[in-house]
Amino acid sequence: MQDLRTQLLEDLDEAEWGWLIPHVQRDAVVVVAAGLDLVDVGEAIASDKVSIVQNWISEQLIAKPSPEQMSHWNSDRNKRFNSLIVQPYVLIQEKTHSV
Repeated sequence: MQDLRTQLLEDLDEAEWGWLIPHVQRDAVVVVAAGLDLVDVGEAIASDKVSIVQNWISEQLIAKPSPEQMSHWNSDRNKRFNSLIVQPYVLIQEKTHSV
């Protein structure tokens, strides 16, 4: 059996905002700050590392999307995110603009 981190790395994907809207509607999307590694966050959530996750929440490094973010992203449904499903959540991180 594969270890959790290997599985999460394989599950790491890209998603457009329009694809994420149904998950937002069921309150399952978590926005991960650019400074954090998406796989590290997924691993901490999947492994029930409560103190680490609570620390990220208190520092506002992971949070539900704000109304301002959603409004901005709704204006560009093709906006792309790195995404990772860690049931029952969909973790997303804005993709940085590459040249």
